[in-house]
Amino acid sequence: MHRLLRTFTALTALTALGLTTGCSAESGAGKERTATEAGPSTDATGKASRNAFWVDPESAAARQVRQWEQEGRTQDAAALKRISEQPMAVWPAGDDPAPDIKAAVDGAAQGDRTAVLVAYNIPHRDCGQHSAGGAHSSDFYRQWIDTFAGAIGDRSAVVILEPDAVAHIVDGCTPAEYHAERYQLLSEAIQRLKKQPRVKVYLDAGNPGWISQADKLAEPLKQAGIDQADGFSLNVSNFQGDDTIKAYGRSLSEVVGGKHFVMDTSRNGKGPLAGDRADAWCNPPGRGLGTPPTDRTGDALLDAVLWIKRPGDSDGPCRGGPAAGQWWPDYALGLARNAKAT
Repeated sequence: MHRLLRTFTALTALTALGLTTGCSAESGAGKERTATEAGPSTDATGKASRNAFWVDPESAAARQVRQWEQEGRTQDAAALKRISEQPMAVWPAGDDPAPDIKAAVDGAAQGDRTAVLVAYNIPHRDCGQHSAGGAHSSDFYRQWIDTFAGAIGDRSAVVILEPDAVAHIVDGCTPAEYHAERYQLLSEAIQRLKKQPRVKVYLDAGNPGWISQADKLAEPLKQAGIDQADGFSLNVSNFQGDDTIKAYGRSLSEVVGGKHFVMDTSRNGKGPLAGDRADAWCNPPGRGLGTPPTDRTGDALLDAVLWIKRPGDSDGPCRGGPAAGQWWPDYALGLARNAKAT
């Protein structure tokens, strides 16, 4: 994947997850949920709001804020709080995802919030690019997913399943001999994760700037088990604007049985970098934080706006950045300073 390693407008009264699972005539399309289970938080502008999702008090951004405050860089620290005070996804790393997951779901439970987690370990990941790697075999991946799901237990969690995995099949980057295996593993992963009582699973579907015709994803997503998932995710680690993502999401939903979706707005406040797509995905300059995470979207199909990519984590060793997934404070500060006005 071209990005990091680490790293709901509900229409009915739902479980403690506080996320949408569908709509009915009684609930009313587009009605916002009350989010009574979530405590107060602040958005990127410092305005009071409610948020159902967990904020990691030990994120790289939070640690950087504390360091800069100690060093007297008070203005920079204040700007960086636009990242550190927002909920972001956790990307468990290594062969054992359990410690990172347990820390997140336990921390979330203490505040009656929901942890957002990313399962990103599919074999032959990222076509050998900056985030290459993944499980070394199908059997190991099954074991990894079993551990991942087990670590969640009965806690509330949203799981974004395998960013780029399906889109890389569609664009031809993943060799054909791996397609059947990948579809099977993704379908099995959804089934395993859905055994946990308070887990929502969103199978990743790339972004509008990548697979421009949404219907090309329909059959691949079905083969990967989208019917058993709660929906799909869009724009993970990318920069497409909110309106573009929503329009694409509605088009894709129509061809996959009306499934709902979530979208990553962590760095899309200024939209994508102009120019060739091949040069725009990796640490593009001048980008900014996007719409803050919320499950109050006002859109019947859009379950949540999330920060799935952790702002400030590098996309890879391009434009002076560190390795993929490594914290880059200067880039983070730029995103914060260019944050979308909300």
